[in-house]
Amino acid sequence: MKAQRLSFPAPIDEHPLTLADLAKPSPAEHEVLLRVHACGICHTDLHVVEGDLRLPTLPLIPGHQVIGRIEATGLSVTKWKKGDRVGVPWLFSTCGKCEFCHSGKENLCDNSRFTGYHANGGFAEYMVVHEDFVYPLPASFGDIEAAPLLCAGVIGYRALRLSEIIPGGRIGLYGFGASAHIAIQIARHLGCEVYVFTRSKQHRDLAEELGASWTGSAEDTPPQKIDSAVIFAPAGHLVPASLGVLKKGGTVALAGIYMSSIPEMEYKLVYDERTIRSVANSTREDVKELLEVAAAIPIKTEVETFPLEEANLALQKLKKSEIRGSGVLTIAE
Repeated sequence: MKAQRLSFPAPIDEHPLTLADLAKPSPAEHEVLLRVHACGICHTDLHVVEGDLRLPTLPLIPGHQVIGRIEATGLSVTKWKKGDRVGVPWLFSTCGKCEFCHSGKENLCDNSRFTGYHANGGFAEYMVVHEDFVYPLPASFGDIEAAPLLCAGVIGYRALRLSEIIPGGRIGLYGFGASAHIAIQIARHLGCEVYVFTRSKQHRDLAEELGASWTGSAEDTPPQKIDSAVIFAPAGHLVPASLGVLKKGGTVALAGIYMSSIPEMEYKLVYDERTIRSVANSTREDVKELLEVAAAIPIKTEVETFPLEEANLALQKLKKSEIRGSGVLTIAE
């Protein structure tokens, strides 16, 4: 099979991903073999490829917003059959035994494994995954349109919830890439007023098309203070910037797996019971709920596609904020 493999992390401009011909994997007893049709890209992939995150294994096939059809099943698989269309998100497996798994917080599992990080992901023609960590997809979404839902959508959904925004409230979104362009549609569905902070005019234009009532840069002063904020951009200086326009008692949710250092700031920015919280991964329930919400709204994903062979180029454009909405790799039959 063809796959984009990372042997050593390096800046994306150095083309660290190499297209390789590898043996097609075989599913173990409780696994399914997926013929990959599409795989979304996100900043986590970029952080993996460039080595911002410590990598537990190399070489590695990245990619964790995977859409495809089941080609084969392990001997003990009961939930799926050949031909089923499914998606695979970031959460690859959990132990099912620790205190977090038993308390509905499997996203914090001490022994969790992640797709395209601990295990080979979807930048390839085939991948294998445990039958308990794949999901049926709404028929209303094509493969390319569905791919961004599996991480960008799920993390955006969880971040909104952890930001404690209420229906009809006012929320600020910092950065307007793959996650934010889905999150704004959920927020608008809840009747929220949305302010979008981004440097990119292209991204501001898309935000306005999707219902943002105000757009500007992080240095700009919005018309009114916000009830909640979600920071999607991996830039620590946005934390004090967001706190400066946050109402008393408001919450700032940090949606990224990686962020540059948060600068020293005055205590008065967090006084009046303002909260800063991170968003760590997601649960299987998050994925199921987001897919239901996406079909009900329905969410429209804005997608730019790239062939598998251009994975390095796609991540270069992502790093430069040159993708409108979400980037998706397409894997030819």
